[in-house]
Amino acid sequence: MRRRRGSLAGNPLLIGAVTTLIVVVAVFLSYNANNGLPFVPTYNIKVALPEGSGLQNANQVRVGGTRVGLVSSLTPHQDPRTGRVTAIANLKLEKSIEPLPADTRAIVLSVSAIGLKYLELEKGTSPKPLRAGETIPVSQTTEPVDIDQLFNMFDEKTRTASQINLNNFGNGLAGRGLGLNETIHTLRPLVTNAIPVLRNLADPRTGLREFWKALDRAAEQNAPVAQTNAQLWSDQDTFFTAWASVARSLEEATRGGPASLEQATHSLPFEAPFIEKSAEFMHLLRPSAHSLRVVARPLGHAFATGAVNLHAATGLNSQLASSAQALQSFASNPVVALGLEDFTETLQLGNPFVAGLAPEQAYCNYITLTFRNVASLEAENVGVGAVARAGAVLAPTGPNNEGYPSSAPANGPSTEHVFGSTAIIDNNHVHANPYPNVAGPGQRKVCEAANESYEQGRAIGGNLPAGSVGSGREITTREQDLFGEKYPRATLAALGLAPAKKTPAKKGKRK
Repeated sequence: MRRRRGSLAGNPLLIGAVTTLIVVVAVFLSYNANNGLPFVPTYNIKVALPEGSGLQNANQVRVGGTRVGLVSSLTPHQDPRTGRVTAIANLKLEKSIEPLPADTRAIVLSVSAIGLKYLELEKGTSPKPLRAGETIPVSQTTEPVDIDQLFNMFDEKTRTASQINLNNFGNGLAGRGLGLNETIHTLRPLVTNAIPVLRNLADPRTGLREFWKALDRAAEQNAPVAQTNAQLWSDQDTFFTAWASVARSLEEATRGGPASLEQATHSLPFEAPFIEKSAEFMHLLRPSAHSLRVVARPLGHAFATGAVNLHAATGLNSQLASSAQALQSFASNPVVALGLEDFTETLQLGNPFVAGLAPEQAYCNYITLTFRNVASLEAENVGVGAVARAGAVLAPTGPNNEGYPSSAPANGPSTEHVFGSTAIIDNNHVHANPYPNVAGPGQRKVCEAANESYEQGRAIGGNLPAGSVGSGREITTREQDLFGEKYPRATLAALGLAPAKKTPAKKGKRK
């Protein structure tokens, strides 16, 4: 006798196992459906967002409001150059929209007010495709403004200020309904005429969007110096407070301004030649102004002394008129003009002479030494007059010597002997230098006259080599007499070259 095989429906254990398997598979499929596109190929790209903005894994990705994929993951990324942190969203999209244009833009939007978000993609127009694995840069994403950020703007201080503003505006508008109605009626032409203006502003060619972006950049640049700008407004308040204190004077100045401007309109054409001459005078005075630093101290002393004597000089004003008339007649005399012309020509002719003579005195002191030596020469007093202190120097003997007429410059041989010896003195050679180097224009900066070395046995005519000229200079001072000795202190004080010696006051005896 055979046993009959049991059916599947009669096995409760098997039925429970199959049911459990079906539930597990359903849960797995449901989980994968919420976390991606199960069992289908996907088009994977990345989006760099300024911030996560509440976006989460498995949030929808839409194009034109239609779901085309999911956000698979979100990872932070820090730029190594700027240090800026962005959020990288990995997207799994349907193959049907592949490829997206490279200039596709992205923005995080809210599904509802409770905070659920999705990622909206706005297709661009670029012919370049966005390949799988590539990233939409952060420059093509827009940072949204969430409703919680809007609410966070109204903090406690803002709410208090809004209450105060509402109260003040309410008091300000109370009882002014008729005026508001008239204002609205008056603004109707403005609104009508504003339509073409607003159309121009809405035109992309106007660049209004770029204008606000530029303002945003300007505000961003001013943010680091916000404290300085705040201090600027405080300083301006101080300035305008001081300005308000002289408001009456400013009003009087403004009231008298038209009359002053009218008078200036009449007077300025007559003053123009004077201003032109003044400008020319200042231009000519510029070289002399550089020399003022040398005479600044004596000039300051003169001004200080003149300020003391200024009161006594007022009596001089009555005599200036006659002096000015005499000066005018003198200036209008044609003989004076001719004399000034001759004097100018004399100065022009004498300028090269003075230019050559100046270094002889400034560097070598020759002119001062000449007058000093002449004074010393005539300083020998014989009771009834003065005689020149000079001695005769006899010329050497020999052919063409300098003591007698000659046919050529003396150039040896010498015939004189040393006294008490048969040795010949080799001195019958002319030594003449009519134009020595005296640090003049184009000359070496040496004082050759009276510094030449005597070249025995040679005829010298002209400048000596640098090695045969000494470098000595005799510099004199005002304190020295004609013999090179210093004057007594009393003499220097009498000449004004030294302060007089103060005699100490005698102390009286105490009683």
